[in-house]
Amino acid sequence: MEYITSDTIIKALANLPQLVFEVTDECNLRCRYCAYGEFYDDYDCRENKKLPVEYATRLIDYLLPYWNSNRNASAMSSIRISFYGGEPLLNFEFIEKIVDYVKNKIDCPNHVFTYSMTTNAILLDRYMDFLKEYDFSILISLDGNEENDAYRIDCAGNGSYGRVIRNVDRLRDKYPDFFERNVNFNAVLHNKNSVEGIYEFFKAKYNKIPRIGEWNTTGIRKDKIKEFYQAYRSTAQSLRQAEHYDEIERELFMESVNYKSLALFLFQYSGYVYNDYLELLYDKKQLLPLPTGTCLPFTKKMYVTVNGKILPCERIGHQFSLGHITPEEIVLDIQGIADKYNGYYSRMEKRCGTCKNKRTCIQCLFNLKGMPENPVCYGYMGKEEFDKYVERQLDFLRKHPEAYRKIMENVIRV
Repeated sequence: MEYITSDTIIKALANLPQLVFEVTDECNLRCRYCAYGEFYDDYDCRENKKLPVEYATRLIDYLLPYWNSNRNASAMSSIRISFYGGEPLLNFEFIEKIVDYVKNKIDCPNHVFTYSMTTNAILLDRYMDFLKEYDFSILISLDGNEENDAYRIDCAGNGSYGRVIRNVDRLRDKYPDFFERNVNFNAVLHNKNSVEGIYEFFKAKYNKIPRIGEWNTTGIRKDKIKEFYQAYRSTAQSLRQAEHYDEIERELFMESVNYKSLALFLFQYSGYVYNDYLELLYDKKQLLPLPTGTCLPFTKKMYVTVNGKILPCERIGHQFSLGHITPEEIVLDIQGIADKYNGYYSRMEKRCGTCKNKRTCIQCLFNLKGMPENPVCYGYMGKEEFDKYVERQLDFLRKHPEAYRKIMENVIRV
C-alpha cells in the first residue's frame, strides 16, 4: 500500500520548520547517560569531528528552491536553524558562519529565520554576547542541584555543576530580559534526582519550569542493560512519589505524562479539533491513520549529523539515515524515502490495524525493538487495555476539570 508519495516529501521540504546541525561530535563533558556514550551502540563512532561549513551551506542552497516555491503554504513562515552536538560551542566558528550565511548570503524573502542551541553551558560565558545579539533560544542541560547533577562529569571525572551555574548566573545577571525570555533548562531523570527535586531547584533558583526527560531506552548495549536499569527512573513514577504531586503536575503541564496523554486524547477523540480543511468535509472516523505515531519525514525537522547523514530527527539511530551530504552534492532520493517509509508502514500495518489506540499512538517506529526486519510494539492495545486508557483520561478530567480548557486553548489551538 502507498501511504505516502514523493509529493508528501516535497511538501514537507517546502514547509520545513526546523533544520538541525550536529556541528561537532566533540564534547567537553562525559555525561554517563549521553545517547552517544557508554550505554549505547546505535550511533556513528565519535571521532571529535566538526561538520564542514560547506556541507551546511550546500544543504541550505539545496532547500532554498523548496522554501521559495509555491509549495510553501505560508506567506511569512519561520524556519529555525538549530545547533546541536557534542557540545556545539566547541565549534563556534561554524555557528558564526552559518548565521552570517543565512543573514547575508541567501535570498529567501518570505521566511523569518530564528536560531536555537542545546548546550552544556561550560563555554557559555565566552559567547553569550553573540547569542544575545542574534536572539538565540538556549536550552541548557542541567539535572538540578550539585548532587542531582553528579552524572554530568568532564573527561577527568570532575563534576561540572559549579562551572555551569557560574556561567548561567553571568548570563542572567548581564541580560536578565533575554534570560527570562530565551533560556530554559533540560534535566534528565535518574537515580540521583527526582521530578520533585528538579522542579523545586529550577523554580527556586531561576523561576523556570524545566523539561524533564528520561534516559533513552533504545539502542542500549546488551552488556549494559542491567546496569542501565539500575540508574533509570520513570518520570511518571517519580512524579507520583512527589509530596506536592498535584501542584507540580499543574506547573509542568505538557511536560507531565497525564497532561500530554490527555491532550492526545482530546485531539483525536473530542470531535472539536481539525488538522485541515479536509477534516471539516469528512468524518474523521473515516480517515485512515498511518501505522504507528511516526512523524512523516521532515514535517517537524531535518537533522544533519557531523558525518553528513540526513535524518528526520536527532532521536533515532544513525542507521536510519535518509540521505547524506558529500563534498560534491546532496544525496536525497525523494521517491526512495517515500518507498522506504511505505515499506516500514507495511510491516506494521497488520499489527497497527487491530490496535484500538491507533489514533493516539505516539510510538516512533524507528525506536521499536527489532526494527526494521521484525519490529515489536509494546504499546499495542486490545479492547480491554483501550477501555482502561479511556477511563484514565476521563478520570483525570473529572479530577481536573480545568485541564480541558487549558489544553484546548493553550495547546491544541496553537
